[in-house]
Amino acid sequence: MGKLNTVLAGVSGEYLVAAELSMQGYIASITLRNTKGVDILCSNSNASKTISIQVKTNSSSKRTWILNKKAEDYFADNLFYVFVNLNNNQKHPDFFVVPSNVVAKYVKDGHVNWLKTPGKKGQKHNDNQMRKFDDPKEKYLSQWSLLNL
Repeated sequence: MGKLNTVLAGVSGEYLVAAELSMQGYIASITLRNTKGVDILCSNSNASKTISIQVKTNSSSKRTWILNKKAEDYFADNLFYVFVNLNNNQKHPDFFVVPSNVVAKYVKDGHVNWLKTPGKKGQKHNDNQMRKFDDPKEKYLSQWSLLNL
């Protein structure tokens, strides 16, 4: 089997996160594809608390995900990101659970630092819409308790 295309990887990530949440006793519902900014609605077992989840998936095992500029201002107390590594389908996926305010600050600060840092040939970086989140030390690996459901 070849590399999974990005659309199928993204859909796979959403279903894997919903399955993982369900296995932990939460109610997880994947939203329609045209729902902006929320991939999964999740509540505790008695539906007394609900959160929203944005899923970002990569096919590899790299602890890096690409976002866009809107992630800098897209945060709320009940909004979380779950970053998924499909690990090239060689082992069980990894899940990184991160509060949206952490992601917003990380990508904003990271982009500002990138703009200040000269490129490989000493040139100035041009501003763009791309942002990056990474977790090389795996601080957020399987941190489902952060959802506080």
